[in-house]
Amino acid sequence: MIDNNNLQQRDNFGSRLGIIAAAAGSAIGLGNIWKFPYITGVYGGAAFILVYLICIALIGFPLMLSEFLVGRKAQKNAVGAFKRLAPGTPWFMTGWMGVVAAFVILSFYSVVAGWCLEYIVKAVTGVFTGSTPEQINAIYEGFTTAAVKPIVWTIIFMGITCWIVMAGIKDGIEKYAKFLMPLLLVIIIILDIRAVTLPGAGSGLAFLFKPDWSKINGEAVLAALGHAFFSLSLGMGTMITYGSYIGKKENLGETAIQVTIADTLIALLAGIAIFPAVFAFGIEPGAGPRLVFVTLPNVFQQMPGGYFFGILFFVLLTVAALTSSISILEVVVAYFSEELKWSRKKATFAAGGAITVMGILCALSYASSSAFSKVKLIQGTVFMDSMMWLSDNLLLPIGGLLVCVFVGWVLGRKKVEEEVNSEGNHLGYMPFFMVAVKFIAPIAIAIVFLKGVGII
Repeated sequence: MIDNNNLQQRDNFGSRLGIIAAAAGSAIGLGNIWKFPYITGVYGGAAFILVYLICIALIGFPLMLSEFLVGRKAQKNAVGAFKRLAPGTPWFMTGWMGVVAAFVILSFYSVVAGWCLEYIVKAVTGVFTGSTPEQINAIYEGFTTAAVKPIVWTIIFMGITCWIVMAGIKDGIEKYAKFLMPLLLVIIIILDIRAVTLPGAGSGLAFLFKPDWSKINGEAVLAALGHAFFSLSLGMGTMITYGSYIGKKENLGETAIQVTIADTLIALLAGIAIFPAVFAFGIEPGAGPRLVFVTLPNVFQQMPGGYFFGILFFVLLTVAALTSSISILEVVVAYFSEELKWSRKKATFAAGGAITVMGILCALSYASSSAFSKVKLIQGTVFMDSMMWLSDNLLLPIGGLLVCVFVGWVLGRKKVEEEVNSEGNHLGYMPFFMVAVKFIAPIAIAIVFLKGVGII
């Protein structure tokens, strides 16, 4: 039995806008800006977008709704939720995987977010002005392989993240999400307007949106499957944790749809901000960190008004990183505070401190002067890359798969309906949801997992 008196003692989101802003902020991160636009262009533009939206409908949305309902039904952290809903069973290990995944992910995510802070400073001080592409690349290599600066910025970024999370749900996460998400949207729209008005911008828009069905093959579908799963912050306990702060009167189905739409929209807007500008100056687009830390500084320093737009872009990156990092840290903090009965302050210090130490190790593994950079782990990669592989290929897919199985086969339709239809709400597509969460999403996630570990 669930102790309803205990449920009322938890801090919750105070408004629907706060729920959407916080959950969308969690989903919208650096991957939306440096990965999704590029793979969209590579795999057929508008054709890939259509495949991706189908994957979102079949995997991303059902899993997000599943995580929301597990969290809200239990009103507990990722581990406690499974303990409460399936007492005396090993299902709590699914929550544990989420907590471990959050810990691991934030350790390397905070390092890259620290790079964004450094690049705000570089953009403001005009470091890139007049630099050649080779010099800009040398700046990137020199900074990321340094031993001290990346660590300093990692500590600063984690300090900001901890400060927000320590303030709680309403006064911390919700308050700042309601400010940061509109700021992110305003910045990206300004960058979009500048990008599409550049001479030659049409080639960049064609790269993104011109449908090329010849590129839709098995590899493209797998890319769409993988990104649909990873882009929504699923499998790491964030949406379970945030779901536990959502009131019973809120419509979980509508919330999941709105968050999914916001995530996809921002990813597309990021592409519109980036690729018209890249193509306008005849620069070959790339993917990953080099797109934003090497290619784009080269674009901005050639663009009229590029000084201003360069600053805006790196502020955008930092905001996107921060809205994700606070949700990831909250997974670990919620576990410490509820399962170990620690105060939020103590839990935040402990979780933030431990993750920062891991982040320092990640930064040192890239530092050319560090002996730690010589240590090779998973598949012969350095510590930071190994942590990325571990989270992307094991922890997240397995965690997501187990959540689907739990909701579809352990909770079952009756309990799912009871939760999502609370307070007069109604999920009109319940038959589709149950088929998706019991069969379609688990099979698709299993394929993502098998591809990640190299079996297919």
